[in-house]
Amino acid sequence: MSVPPRPGTVGRVKLSRPARRAHLVVHVVASAGWLGLTLGLLALGITANTTGEPAVVEASVRAMKLFADWLLLPIAFVTLAGGLVLSLGTSWGLARHRWVWTKFWLTLATVTATVLALRPGVDAAADAVSAGRTLPDGGDVLMGPVVSLTAYVFMTVISVLKPWGLTRRGRRLRAAARRPASAGPARV
Repeated sequence: MSVPPRPGTVGRVKLSRPARRAHLVVHVVASAGWLGLTLGLLALGITANTTGEPAVVEASVRAMKLFADWLLLPIAFVTLAGGLVLSLGTSWGLARHRWVWTKFWLTLATVTATVLALRPGVDAAADAVSAGRTLPDGGDVLMGPVVSLTAYVFMTVISVLKPWGLTRRGRRLRAAARRPASAGPARV
């Protein structure tokens, strides 16, 4: 008979305390890096939208492209992977607590939005200003960082506060863990 994995295990292996701490440090550093990078992108986007000097617009948009091409996705994927390992390898679980579940889906949504909206918008803006044209749409370089920053700040807040309690699955697993094991067939 197969025994279901216990909460806080990855493939039936619970992270040791040093492994959990190492993964937590990597996850927090990557998350902070993602937040900081987004703040930098926002500052560059504001600069590109508010300055009247074409050279400053071009420099801002080129810097955004550099960050978006080389840093944004690796940091995003390290954050996502670290969160998955921590949720699956600790007692928090991926779908046991609403705050963890919410963070997972928001992280997945922001990674997807980065790939499908933010990077293409920055690329289009960089192509336009490199060709000597004006910034096509300031929203392309401004709205992505604004939305991302809002999501990251929200995820940081719920990581600290851990609101909302257990999910339905979490309540079911907690109740199952509290029930005594059945004693098997009665002997006469």
